[in-house]
Amino acid sequence: MTTGVLLSHAVVPLVLLLMAWLMPALTGPTLPFGVRVPASRSDAPVIAEQRRAYRWWVAGAGGALVILGLALSVTGLRSLAGPLSVLAFASVCVTAYVRARRAIRAAKQVEGWYQGLRQAVAVDTSLRTDPEHFPWRWAVPALLVLAVTTVAAVLRYPSMPDRLPTHYNRSGVADHLAAKSVGTAFAPVFAEVGNTAVILLVAWFAFRARADLDPARPTASAFQHRRFVVRITAAVLVLAACANLSVLLAAWPIWHGDHTVVPAVLLAPVLAGLAIVVGVAIRTGQNGSRIPVQDGQPVPGVAHRDDDRYWRLGGLFYANRQDPAVLVSKRFGIGWTVNFANPRTLLLVVLLVGFAVLMSLIGR
Repeated sequence: MTTGVLLSHAVVPLVLLLMAWLMPALTGPTLPFGVRVPASRSDAPVIAEQRRAYRWWVAGAGGALVILGLALSVTGLRSLAGPLSVLAFASVCVTAYVRARRAIRAAKQVEGWYQGLRQAVAVDTSLRTDPEHFPWRWAVPALLVLAVTTVAAVLRYPSMPDRLPTHYNRSGVADHLAAKSVGTAFAPVFAEVGNTAVILLVAWFAFRARADLDPARPTASAFQHRRFVVRITAAVLVLAACANLSVLLAAWPIWHGDHTVVPAVLLAPVLAGLAIVVGVAIRTGQNGSRIPVQDGQPVPGVAHRDDDRYWRLGGLFYANRQDPAVLVSKRFGIGWTVNFANPRTLLLVVLLVGFAVLMSLIGR
């Protein structure tokens, strides 16, 4: 196994390890491990204690699993090393998260953190009457890469080999060939079309998702939300361009009939895009909680509504029949998730899955 292949096997687990370790820093101070707490309790000792415990679990057990996965990748189990190590690592992270969440929820209930506080919900109607403009210009790089890939495929098509690689294994060696056709030759183009369309669609829906405002500081949190959605959406659109660039890099050896590639080179643009998204997430925080703002005096005695009961299975899934929103802010990490109790969610999922299946059939 070459150094480049070994590096590619290490990159994904290490990126997952770093992102899992950073997760507690991305969520706002009133949502530690997805538990809604009053601002006055955001510095409770149990929260700091569980944050340290979570990171010890991720760095210790997770790091050991990454090393084990690398060790297995140089043995006869290399085909299973990646999936097994990622699955084991995800299990460790979920376990650490659930432990921390349970401890904080127990402290909140036993100590009565919401006693004497008025629970409220804040709405900024100007987010509908005077919304932020979707950052379309950040979609231009992804569209340019798509255009370059399309033109390159058209120009290269007459001189492509009669049989083209259609799949490479984890070591970067072609393990399946197919006769040249529009489907096989233009598969990278179809992949970029699907990738760009899905990311743009999801980004547009997320950009218009309901804002999760703090009723104790509604003006400041609305300002932070506006900055957050623009910056994180722009970062996601840059990630789309990086993903398309990875597809273009993968297409070049396919069009030339090369039977080997360097996985690390193909992964590099995607990893750069992920680094941009994570960097923006760290700077802004979920819902812009880390964006500096002239806060003023918070409304005394007011706290965000305690809505933990709508977050099921360890706070990972949101289900609220009374909430008309389809997309809502995540409680842990960065980005959005869907309201599984809203019938329109099923329609959105069906449309996305149907589009993905359609693109895969066209690419054959």
